Amino acid sequence: MLKKILRGLLLPLCLLCLWQIACSRQLFSPYLLPPPAQVAREAVELLTSGVLLTHLAVSLRRVFLGFTLSCALALPLGIVCGQSRRFDEYCWLLLEFLRHVPPLAAVPLIILWAGIGEASKLTIIVLASFFPMFLNTYSGVHNVDKKLLEVGTALHFSKWQCIRYIRLPAALETIAVGMQLALGYSWRALIGAELIAASAGIGYLILDAEEMSRPDIVLVGMLAIGIVGTVIDYLFLLVLDRLFPWRRR
Repeated sequence: MLKKILRGLLLPLCLLCLWQIACSRQLFSPYLLPPPAQVAREAVELLTSGVLLTHLAVSLRRVFLGFTLSCALALPLGIVCGQSRRFDEYCWLLLEFLRHVPPLAAVPLIILWAGIGEASKLTIIVLASFFPMFLNTYSGVHNVDKKLLEVGTALHFSKWQCIRYIRLPAALETIAVGMQLALGYSWRALIGAELIAASAGIGYLILDAEEMSRPDIVLVGMLAIGIVGTVIDYLFLLVLDRLFPWRRR
């Protein structure tokens, strides 16, 4: 495990060295690309003052609330549509169209309909995370092995029993992967969500730093987003490995 971590850190360390070399040779203006030491000092200052943790807490609350709402919508709808024989014929074209429209393109309408409060930010996160979860849930439920369904028919299962004892257990791993993807999309949509008149959050911190011409704070915010997103994804993978031990190598 330690060897794997050290190998994973090799490329980031090389990029850090190249960053330092580019700054020391003044290949870029410090205004455009501040040196690593300056970014590190600013990160320590933001951490010790509690500013960075406060903004991260606000952003995490928005992400997990939006993700929870997306789960409440996408999972039941995916299960219902996955067992429908007519869904492909009537609804798939519309969903494909909606899936390819980025949530940020709907920001003006979202502001018009939901205002500039928390509702609009949550709407963007839900729109970004809905389709990965819905499509994986639909695919897992719809593509259950036909032999398993034949067993249910032989045992005279009702429709509900077939869902509970055959379709859902067979689709659980696919649904979990969809939830993992949706969580990642939620985190990535965060900046777009916090473009809408936010007064706190990591996206607000980055935008405020941009207006103050502070690229070091912008880089700290970007690094924080990447690190926290990686940790969240890693923890989610640990949960999946506990739920589905056969996924482990």
